[in-house]
Amino acid sequence: MARSMLIITRQSPWSGLTAREALDIVLAGGAFELPLGLLFLDDGVFQLAPGQQATHLQQKDLTANLQALPMFGVDSLFVAKRSLDERGLDGTALSLPVEVLDDAALGALINRYDHVITL
Repeated sequence: MARSMLIITRQSPWSGLTAREALDIVLAGGAFELPLGLLFLDDGVFQLAPGQQATHLQQKDLTANLQALPMFGVDSLFVAKRSLDERGLDGTALSLPVEVLDDAALGALINRYDHVITL
C-alpha cells in the first residue's frame, strides 16, 4: 500500500525556486497516484492569491501548475487560516478551492499523513 505524503509549502511564489519545487514534488507524486495533500502555510498562501503578475518580477507564473493539480489527482488542498489572516487574504477569494484550517485542524491534518515534507 502506498504511503501518504503531505507537502507543506511555506514560500511565496516570488521568493525563489522553493514554491515551484514543492509543486513539482506534488505533481510527480500525483502522476504516480500517491495519496497526497498540499498545505499552504505562512507566505506559501501567497501562491493562492488571484491575479499575480509574475512577469513583473521576472519569475515564472505558478498558476498553470496549481490549476493542474486536480488533473494529477491532487484534490487534498489545505490552507492555514492564521496565515491567510496575518497576510490579509480572503479564504473565499483564492485561485483554487482549498480547505481552510484553524490551528487545531492543522495538527490533526499533519498527524493523518505518513510522511511530511516542508519546503
